[in-house]
Amino acid sequence: MRLSRVSLLQSLATLALACSFSVLGRAQAPDAPQPQAPSAAAPANSFQSVDYSKPQSHFPNPIGPYMPRHVAPVNLNNSARIDQLLHDGKLMLSMDDAIALALENNLDLVIARYNFNIAETDLLRSKAGASLLGTPLGVVQNTPGGGVGGLGSQVGSGAGGTNPGSGGAGAGTNGLNENTVGIGAPLVSFDPILTGTLQSDHDRLECSSIFCGTVQNTGTWNFNYSQAFYTGTNISLGFDNTRTFSNNLFNTISPTLNSSFNFRVTQPLLQGFGLASNTRWIQIAKNNREETDVSFRQQVTSTVDQIENMYWDLAYAYENVRVQNESLAFAKKTLSDTQKQVKIGSLAPIEIVRAQNTVAQDQQTLTVAETNLQLEQLLMKNALSRNLQDPMLAKADVIPTSTVLLPAQEPVVPTEDLINDALSHRAELALSRIDLANRRLSLKTVRNAMLPTLNAFAYYGGSGLGGSQNPANLCVNQPPELQSAGFCSGPNPATGGSGAPVTPTVGYGSTLEQLINSSAPDKGLGLTLNIPLRNRAAEAVQVRSELEYRQTEVYLQQIENKVRIEVQNAQFGVVQNRASVDAAQAAVNLARQSLDAEQKKYALGASTTTLVLQQQSGLATAESTLLSAMAAYEKSRVELDRSTGLLLEHSRIDIADAQRGQMSALPNVPYVTPRQDTLPGMQISQPEQAPQPLPQPQP
Repeated sequence: MRLSRVSLLQSLATLALACSFSVLGRAQAPDAPQPQAPSAAAPANSFQSVDYSKPQSHFPNPIGPYMPRHVAPVNLNNSARIDQLLHDGKLMLSMDDAIALALENNLDLVIARYNFNIAETDLLRSKAGASLLGTPLGVVQNTPGGGVGGLGSQVGSGAGGTNPGSGGAGAGTNGLNENTVGIGAPLVSFDPILTGTLQSDHDRLECSSIFCGTVQNTGTWNFNYSQAFYTGTNISLGFDNTRTFSNNLFNTISPTLNSSFNFRVTQPLLQGFGLASNTRWIQIAKNNREETDVSFRQQVTSTVDQIENMYWDLAYAYENVRVQNESLAFAKKTLSDTQKQVKIGSLAPIEIVRAQNTVAQDQQTLTVAETNLQLEQLLMKNALSRNLQDPMLAKADVIPTSTVLLPAQEPVVPTEDLINDALSHRAELALSRIDLANRRLSLKTVRNAMLPTLNAFAYYGGSGLGGSQNPANLCVNQPPELQSAGFCSGPNPATGGSGAPVTPTVGYGSTLEQLINSSAPDKGLGLTLNIPLRNRAAEAVQVRSELEYRQTEVYLQQIENKVRIEVQNAQFGVVQNRASVDAAQAAVNLARQSLDAEQKKYALGASTTTLVLQQQSGLATAESTLLSAMAAYEKSRVELDRSTGLLLEHSRIDIADAQRGQMSALPNVPYVTPRQDTLPGMQISQPEQAPQPLPQPQP
């Protein structure tokens, strides 16, 4: 009956301790990921988003939190859209297609997408009470071309082209130091911690006194549970057990069972008190995750801006080759006609030399234009693909199928409206405001860290003692000389009487029962106070935090001033470049009419081939200038949209599609129209009109 009672008490005590561990462990456990319904398979090329701010659960896999999580390997295959645009060895590329391909394949965006998950790992880390490692927030600019960084220039400002990060202790952003961001009272792990010690010790001693034993064997099994909470409260529960065997004659009990438990609660009252101080890293991590969204929008804006500029560079190079081809064809035809005229004696032989010189110069200009076009095509293919290993793509010519659509009348938008749009939409301002919020939070936590440490604590515990009578301590088991001393238990043959009472056996279950029946309680409460008498270190950090906060306020104003200037400068650029287009168009009209007039004079014998070729060269130059002016005009419109922060909205780009890397709908870039001479399946555009042969001069 006694054994069943002991077994029952032992089971109840063990169950109570196990339940306390389980309840305490769940009291502040981070949200475990909930099972999700299976979704439709995402395209293989799209970015698979995983919420790494949620930890792995112990259920159904008990060792899940201790197993590494697998990150999918990088997918460097190009999206299927590229194959759809390849026709007869040519990549027929519209402006909208170029932007869609960039959003799906551009490696700058592929790199930037990983920042979402990096920020989520910091959030997961902060939920455990740990400091942050920092989140990359810089714009990746490792794609050459488009005037961003320049071909061969060193671009990017950190690993992978990203900035070191904002929000991590010691990190810096925009030239500002963030060494005080996140500083505050020391934090203890919000994750429950269970520690245990299992030990078996066998000790043999050389005794120099009769009061020691030569053998002592000790078994230890100790457990401790500790956890901190967002309020600063810290709890700990200890459960300690030892079993000691000794052959010491003077030990009444051997083996001896010692069990104890202690539950302690500690609450900071000054430094470290409150949610703001203890959840600062969580709030900063959430702000950094928001910064990642804003930074990615900035990255998409930068990439779209670059692609549009590259497209107009490509369109200019493509049209310039056409213009130079026309000029060379005219020069060759003029040379042929001149040779015929010299042969019949109507022109001097020096005219052939002049015509040959013009052909050589035009050939050189065409060669430069063709190589520039090849370079622009290579840069464009690199910007719109993840790799160039596909031989069809590597060899394909990129044919721009969009051209400039000049509005009949430039839309007039008040400058103040443009500036207000920029102040509302520019990512730089949003990032700076979030950074300011992090610093504002740090001001509170740094001030709290200046306070003395005053902690209230309370504890309750108990102990139990068990074991069996030490056989070596029984009088009947001791030599007569020790029996006469009387330091033994039970009947004493030497004195005919009885020594100390024999200790009854107390099992482990009864020992645990003593822990919960308050037979040997240990309880108390108190305060601990720690006052740094000069507090210079905390004072220095607080002042520095204030200075960095004021510095950031100035920087925010500086960005606003810069944005205002950028918007007005972009507006000036549109006006200037539209005037340049109009002037270049007038110059082309003049050059074309001048060439026509010179040809008529040549037919009447009032001009020379040299003058005709000069007029043709002037027409080619004017046409090239017009193409350059139109490309500059389109770039200035792109810059205006970028400076106001409305580039994505005006191009109808869904940021969710960009984040996923899979476009559900094509962008729609304004002021762009399809070219009529480069439709799929058609040959590269030919000159609008073949060069007219020089009329024969009249004798």
